[in-house]
Amino acid sequence: MTAGTVENGVSVIIAAHRAHDTIARAVRSLLDQDWTAWQAVVVSDDGTDYRPTLRAAGIDDSRLVFTGTGRVGAGAPAARNAGLAAATLPLVAPLDADDRFRPGRLAALAPLALAHGAAFDNVAVVRDEDDAPLSVLFPERDGVGRLDADGFLATSVPMFPVVRRDLRPAWEADVDFCDDVVFNLRILDRAGAVPLVRAPLYEYRQRAGSITFSADSGERAERCYRHVLDRLERDGLGIADAGLRARFAAALAAKRARNAAYEAARRAGRCANFQEFLALAGA
Repeated sequence: MTAGTVENGVSVIIAAHRAHDTIARAVRSLLDQDWTAWQAVVVSDDGTDYRPTLRAAGIDDSRLVFTGTGRVGAGAPAARNAGLAAATLPLVAPLDADDRFRPGRLAALAPLALAHGAAFDNVAVVRDEDDAPLSVLFPERDGVGRLDADGFLATSVPMFPVVRRDLRPAWEADVDFCDDVVFNLRILDRAGAVPLVRAPLYEYRQRAGSITFSADSGERAERCYRHVLDRLERDGLGIADAGLRARFAAALAAKRARNAAYEAARRAGRCANFQEFLALAGA
């Protein structure tokens, strides 16, 4: 297994907002990769310097790059775009500051992304407080399948691809809640069906205090869905396939209905966050 080279290296973009208690875990998950051709672009979106925090955790690596949005709370899309501007390697991968890559992730996805434009993997949802597994996005199996736009639209857990820079990845700055959905759909619109590694190599951590735990998460989601629907009607959100735009709009209608059901369940005290609601619903 190759450790990677500069020609197939991955710029991992970590948007950091009040992430001093989790950033070391995220970066350490990169240090644990056997694919060593990576750089971590840590983007401060809270006006603080993350170097001392990482050094205090014993992490000081030449592959770390530090930048910022120049603002406080500019939002994940703006932070990721700032990271994209500072990235220098041919492949790009987002990593939330409170999540982690499981060992072997970059070695599994980077060659596939280089060959096919992008590659996705399965996602494990884990409760942060006690490391309890909550769900896995797809049935856990070995091997590599395919993911197309319609398959992606049927998912309810965030997905984090490795993508080639020549697909012109960028996040929509005015889509502040479901920006990952729009980003991924634009990639699939451009690349078509791409490889899906069936092993859950991305660990999506459910953490008290995150957006999905906030009391207004349902309202934020609803505002985002309405805004995205408006953008689809006005400019298509950069999605070239008119049929896909229509299917995306239909999927958003279904997501709005599910979001309303989640809000009802949360107010009734049956779940604390959206991922718990999905587990409760068996989705």
